[in-house]
Amino acid sequence: MLLKLKSLLEGHPQFGISRDTHIFRSRSSRSPEMAPPILSLALPSETGRVLSIQSHTVQGYVGNKSAVFPLQLLGYDVDPINSVQFSNHTGYPTFRGQVLNGQQLCDLIEGLEANDLLYYTHLLTGYIGSVSFLNTVLEVVNKLRSINPELTYVCDPVMGDEGKLYVPLELVSVYREKVVPVASMLTPNQFEAEQLTGFRIGSERDGREACNILHAAGPSKVVITSINIEGNLLLIGSHQKEKDQSPEQFKIIIPKIPAYFTGTGDLTTALLLGWSNKYPDNLDKAAELAVSSLQALLQRTLNDYRSAGHSPQSSSLEIRLIQSQDDIRNPQVKFKSEKYK
Repeated sequence: MLLKLKSLLEGHPQFGISRDTHIFRSRSSRSPEMAPPILSLALPSETGRVLSIQSHTVQGYVGNKSAVFPLQLLGYDVDPINSVQFSNHTGYPTFRGQVLNGQQLCDLIEGLEANDLLYYTHLLTGYIGSVSFLNTVLEVVNKLRSINPELTYVCDPVMGDEGKLYVPLELVSVYREKVVPVASMLTPNQFEAEQLTGFRIGSERDGREACNILHAAGPSKVVITSINIEGNLLLIGSHQKEKDQSPEQFKIIIPKIPAYFTGTGDLTTALLLGWSNKYPDNLDKAAELAVSSLQALLQRTLNDYRSAGHSPQSSSLEIRLIQSQDDIRNPQVKFKSEKYK
């Protein structure tokens, strides 16, 4: 990974070697004599450099607050762009804050571009609330891939859950027609996978077929992070290593916890990005590590609320992210995958 990253960085203006194909060269105001190098570019980590476009809350752990720290613990340089900045998540009685629009996202990207800072190995996106912002994100994907054609785009297509949309209906077709074809990995839940495929998932076989439909549209890796089938909770993963080959598919049985937690989907996708990059040919192992981290964190959260005298079934629970950093960095794998034949 390190040698490949250094090779891709050859010709970057930051390092004094000019290439005419670098589309951002003409807009750069940076001179090597004027400022020290950006070390995450000059000395790239073994893992990568992630641009994460998600929501942000001042208090609590959802969106970028739930994704950035775990990725950093796993060794990634992460640059967050906050699509919204709220006082707290929207499950509280009230919240205040601001929403970033498409033009403001463009401004941030152009600022990075002007200083030759737009090289990333990964793009991660989560909740996006408008068609205009999602279309701008698609422009960002194109920009990033013009600099690094090997960019991995991990998309959590946050649209709804348990049969209910919580984004505008018109976003579904944008995800289906424009986002899915350019994503490297998708991490929908059961309802979102149904929205993206138009295919109802009522069995494990249906879940596997939904993965096949999504592979045909674009991404080589698909993880349906939660599927409720006959009272059982499953994760179904699928990795199509070559376009003309059948995908390798697996499941992980997940215990049901009688509580509702916030930020778990954002954390799951971040962990899947982090571990799947470390084990690029073993999505099943990456999912085992991600699920094991998540379940340890959820159990700690549950226990801590009970210790504080709070019934975990009475409201949505804020996850104990900081207290679970050892489980994120070095998870004990207690949840094993089972490969489909």
